[in-house]
Amino acid sequence: MNFASDNVSPQCPEILDALNAEASGNAPAYGSDATSAQLDTAFSKLFDTDVAVVPVATGTAANCISLSALVSPFGGIVCHPEAHINEDESTGVAFFTGGAKLMPLDGPAAKLEAKSLDAFLASRVDRGVHSVAPECVAITQATELGTVYTAREVQTIGEICKKRDLRLFMDGARFANALAHLGCHPGDITWKAGVDAISFGATKNGAMAVDAIVLFDTSLRSKVEQARKRSGHLYSKHRYLASQLLAYIRGDVWLNNARHANGAAKTLCDMLVSHGATLAHNADANELFVKLAPELAQQLRDAGALFYPWPSLGEDIYRFVTAWNTEIAQIGLLNDRIAHK
Repeated sequence: MNFASDNVSPQCPEILDALNAEASGNAPAYGSDATSAQLDTAFSKLFDTDVAVVPVATGTAANCISLSALVSPFGGIVCHPEAHINEDESTGVAFFTGGAKLMPLDGPAAKLEAKSLDAFLASRVDRGVHSVAPECVAITQATELGTVYTAREVQTIGEICKKRDLRLFMDGARFANALAHLGCHPGDITWKAGVDAISFGATKNGAMAVDAIVLFDTSLRSKVEQARKRSGHLYSKHRYLASQLLAYIRGDVWLNNARHANGAAKTLCDMLVSHGATLAHNADANELFVKLAPELAQQLRDAGALFYPWPSLGEDIYRFVTAWNTEIAQIGLLNDRIAHK
């Protein structure tokens, strides 16, 4: 009963089938193969606009390489303090960008608020070479605390970025979960709202190892591809990344997986609340942050559940994450085990 992370989940059958189908015969390397050639068209259809797709094997690479194309080495990136690029990418952003500075701005449940963002940007004093000028805003969808930006919230942030001539980047490691929650078109919360680039996550949601850099400003392709090569993230057998992505979006596999994960989170949430747990904040996607009495936390552990404490949100707060393969029956079994204690 592993609720520690969705990274622990295996490949989904559709991804495994695609990799098996690709594993025969030779093909040109470094993205010159027929499978890789389908990416731009497939994702352009998905987002209903022309995009450039640059696959990499990790979310860190997708985030940091994207940002390296959006900011200068002496620029600033406004993000939430809880953002993955701030909390979990080590010094990756500075390394890939050549020195760009993260500029954390707080907001409720790991979300930047448009009014606070605008005020923060307006308060910046230009001290020339002595200060760092913001060049990009980075938001996470879904956020690291499991909340989701509405289409209007992203659009308002996009309008602020446009007004101030800033780039807008979206960390979409759990983009599928956000979209499954919102039920809108993927374009509504990306390019239509002013997003220049997104790291389109797949690894957490059924892929083996691939996230895609999706560029809505296609003029950035060359810059991103050069950064990918320079940083050692260009796969020679590129087709195995491409085949995962194509299988992931074909037939709405990505959304179906995310819907299941979100539904499992809702079932788990209801079960935990029925035993006295309280939510730290709204749970929109597949991550729950709940306050547990010490006795309940121990009962869950004794029953076989794995989950993490999250002290940054307060004492006795824990994170539970569900995945595309979380078995609803296991949640019922967990409920039965602690109910009979």
